[in-house]
Amino acid sequence: MPAQRLGILTAGGDCAGLNAVIRGIVCAAAQRNVEVIGFAEGYEGLLNSASARVLGTSDTRGIASEGGTIIGSTNKGRFQLRHGPAGEFVLPDSLIRATRQTLDQTRTAALIVMGGDGSLRTGLQLSRAGVRVVGVPKTIDNDLESTDVTFGFDTAVSRVADAIDNLRTTAESHRRVLVLEVMGRHTGWLALHGGVAGGADAVLLPEVPFDGDLLARFVKDAERRVQRSLIVVVAEGARAKSGRQIRKQTSSGDSRLGGIGGYVESLIATRTGRETRVCTLGHLQRGGAPTAFDRVLGQQFGVRSVELCTDGMFGRMVSYRFGSVTDVALTDAVNRRRAVLPDTQILRHARSLGIFLGD
Repeated sequence: MPAQRLGILTAGGDCAGLNAVIRGIVCAAAQRNVEVIGFAEGYEGLLNSASARVLGTSDTRGIASEGGTIIGSTNKGRFQLRHGPAGEFVLPDSLIRATRQTLDQTRTAALIVMGGDGSLRTGLQLSRAGVRVVGVPKTIDNDLESTDVTFGFDTAVSRVADAIDNLRTTAESHRRVLVLEVMGRHTGWLALHGGVAGGADAVLLPEVPFDGDLLARFVKDAERRVQRSLIVVVAEGARAKSGRQIRKQTSSGDSRLGGIGGYVESLIATRTGRETRVCTLGHLQRGGAPTAFDRVLGQQFGVRSVELCTDGMFGRMVSYRFGSVTDVALTDAVNRRRAVLPDTQILRHARSLGIFLGD
């Protein structure tokens, strides 16, 4: 049964291109005389029908060029998956009942969920419980196996490349080694693409545990070549062969990845004597205006998600494959991480460019 009123939400961390998706959804729905309502603050909005507001084309005019999301998001809250008896992910029945009640109260026939792997896992559980769900993949890590690229990745790569450009001038001025820590908990796509784009000298990835001795030797060899500066890009999930991923405590008491940049800085300075500094790019790579590519891709994802809903094709996720926007089953999309493998083309090309990769 085609949906006549669509609900949308953005869950998890923000990224450039979310507003472009929202615009794509609203405009495509308007062409089909379908109304769109936005649930505020991610899945939390499903627990309060008062959070929903109707979104018309006038509400989304011009937002494709804006970062963030006009309906808000959260990666915290009550929609937390639990492990079932067999170790599988399950969503508490109370949350499923609350979701159904809110969708009924707002006369919402289907739900479009924009989020990363974790948020889409929640969407899959709702889908299995009978809620009509369509997913839109969102992650700057670009690590979902079921899509060649996600919106926000291109923008984040540009942020990393720009940061390298800016760091290089001060590194050259002071004959320094500068370490740039970027996001990438499990995969190094962002660090690798950003490093190649910015002309980094070394890139350290979660998939390639690095050898500290080889890294120090690489830095010393560069000094013998009278190379004034070095730029080392390191993904937050990278680790030395002799150690584990580095985590840090937050003010709220949580433990999260971060700090590998400082470790690499200390390693280089101690073992080579080179003046070394570290810069953590942090949320600068998430925010700001999306690139033209992400604006186009985001709006296309939005249009395709509406097509799926109005055609009654639920339990699907929008995908980008071989230059075209398509879709895959949600069950085939989640829990399938795409890692940087040894034979990955850009990894091989990075080696050919002389970029040190830790091994």
